[in-house]
Amino acid sequence: MRKLMIAALMLASLRLAAQEKHTVYVQKSPNKIVPSAENAKIIITEVGKGKALLIDVRTPDEYQKEHLKYARNIDIRSAGFADQVKKLSKDKRIYLYCHSGNRSGKATDSLQTLGYRQSYNIGALDSLAKYGFPVEKKEP
Repeated sequence: MRKLMIAALMLASLRLAAQEKHTVYVQKSPNKIVPSAENAKIIITEVGKGKALLIDVRTPDEYQKEHLKYARNIDIRSAGFADQVKKLSKDKRIYLYCHSGNRSGKATDSLQTLGYRQSYNIGALDSLAKYGFPVEKKEP
């Protein structure tokens, strides 16, 4: 019985740690674009013509496995994130995405703080792919 109670306590603490690790970020700026087929066409056209930038804020490993066509990788968790962002043009729209929309929400708020008024969180890779964004995948 004692071993069962200890196991239950350990399991509960693991669940709590997992919940603390994955908290949902609430984006402060209103610059969020809900994925749709129409928005996908507009964004792809803008990025393809060089009028906007598409930034994947996930880790380099995640980016290497798959990413949206035309996307550059700037890892929000890297120490050099702000320095890399400062090299981006403030005259172009900047569309940011990640795995779930949390990191791209944080990145959008960070860019807004740095004076990038045309930065937008466009959400999660899977949702974007579903609405027609072309995805490039690493061959196995």
